[in-house]
Amino acid sequence: MSQRQEEDFEEDELELYEHHRILVDKGQSLMRIDKFLTEKVANATRNKVQQAIDGGAVLVNGQPTKSNYKIKPLDEIRVLLEKPPRDTEVVPENIPLDILYEDTHLLVVNKPAGMVVHPAHGNWTGTLVNALVYHFQHLPEMKGNVGRPGLVHRIDKDTSGLLVIAKTEEAMTPLAAQFFHHTIDRTYLALVWGEPEADSGTIRGHVGRSAKDRKVMDVYPDGSQGKHAVTHWKVLKRLRYVSLIQCNLETGRTHQIRAHMKFLGHPLFNDAMYGGDKIRKGTQFAKYKTFVQNCFELMPRQALHAMSLGFIHPVTKEKLYFEAPLPEDFTSVLEKWDSYVKHE
Repeated sequence: MSQRQEEDFEEDELELYEHHRILVDKGQSLMRIDKFLTEKVANATRNKVQQAIDGGAVLVNGQPTKSNYKIKPLDEIRVLLEKPPRDTEVVPENIPLDILYEDTHLLVVNKPAGMVVHPAHGNWTGTLVNALVYHFQHLPEMKGNVGRPGLVHRIDKDTSGLLVIAKTEEAMTPLAAQFFHHTIDRTYLALVWGEPEADSGTIRGHVGRSAKDRKVMDVYPDGSQGKHAVTHWKVLKRLRYVSLIQCNLETGRTHQIRAHMKFLGHPLFNDAMYGGDKIRKGTQFAKYKTFVQNCFELMPRQALHAMSLGFIHPVTKEKLYFEAPLPEDFTSVLEKWDSYVKHE
């Protein structure tokens, strides 16, 4: 695989690793944060600290800051960087896997919402990869992705659905190439706020990190930043205040569907990172607010499910296609909305 392909590894989940977390002392006097971190962090220079702050990698009480911010007692300062603070040794864990298909070279798993795909800061255990290395020995790793055996793509922690896993080196490179060349067929189901005017459409807009918050992705339709991203969508069901949408990906950028649907004006239902955890459509009546809150509690995550996956088997060259039904939390919320609009 070429270096460009390795760098373009399918990245549906944005990763930032916490390198430092500092709770400012009660007796700390006011001081510029760049000076404070230069003194506190080993081998840090004022210039490097300022670059990190300008890049949104330094958070104060959970929010990006500026170099001239003056720290206050009990401020919580976090420094987040793209590279992990240490090499990760994956610990095998006996976690059950929902395997839809398996042969000598690959398997297809249905990941539940809430499961992180691979170890990273704050989630060194309990991940899909921890389960994979327990159930399967000698899984291959893509160059540059140490600690992620078997992975050729990934989906967000709170997104449910399908992932294909490579069991052999012979399978890994061709599978990764299919993702790189966007020949994988992928369908997602999403519940979004509001009802789009059209019944279908295509969103073309580069997706890249927000200048305000590095954990969030913004859409740059002029292509000035980010990476080329294309999402085809169509409405499957209109429920007055929300809509069930099918999304087919041409590309697999970080948070692509979540960012694109927000850009379209229809953020995913209960997607806290992209503003979907607030009432975006509907009345102000207490009954309605209570109903929506009950739905949020029933499905405490963004309403996104990787429903289908189609690809060419890397060894047999057979065309494979798999579907995973909507999980219970998703179907329950759909049923509640359906009942609400019928009896309103």
